[in-house]
Amino acid sequence: MTAREIVEKVLRAGRETDVEALVGLMAPDGIIEWPFRPAGVPGRLQGRDEIRAFLTEAAKGFVRFSEYRNVVIHETTDPEVVIVEYDALGTVLDTGAPFSQTVIAVFRVRHDLVLSYRDYLNPLPLAEALASRARIGN
Repeated sequence: MTAREIVEKVLRAGRETDVEALVGLMAPDGIIEWPFRPAGVPGRLQGRDEIRAFLTEAAKGFVRFSEYRNVVIHETTDPEVVIVEYDALGTVLDTGAPFSQTVIAVFRVRHDLVLSYRDYLNPLPLAEALASRARIGN
């Protein structure tokens, strides 16, 4: 399988909140990083157990994604590296408000497993949704 195909599977698993599928695509010591994030979101997760624990809790969260739009996948001169741009659309569960976030993600894939997944999401919509949730007491 190509790195692009693995990344497409990761995106699908993330959109569908399929934690086990996503964890299964990670290398045993794989890393997920969020360099830009609101308070309360870890900067780095390493290893399947840590990733599974965080994503399982996050899946109970307050935003449900319904689709990814404007997806552009860039294959690079390094066959292990894939860059993805997309808009993640969904709903804030507590309020029913629409949620939209722009993401650029950089993946390194080797032997059909993700070694690293660096997620450069726009933290402002997430911070706003978290603040709104705090205001309504959830």
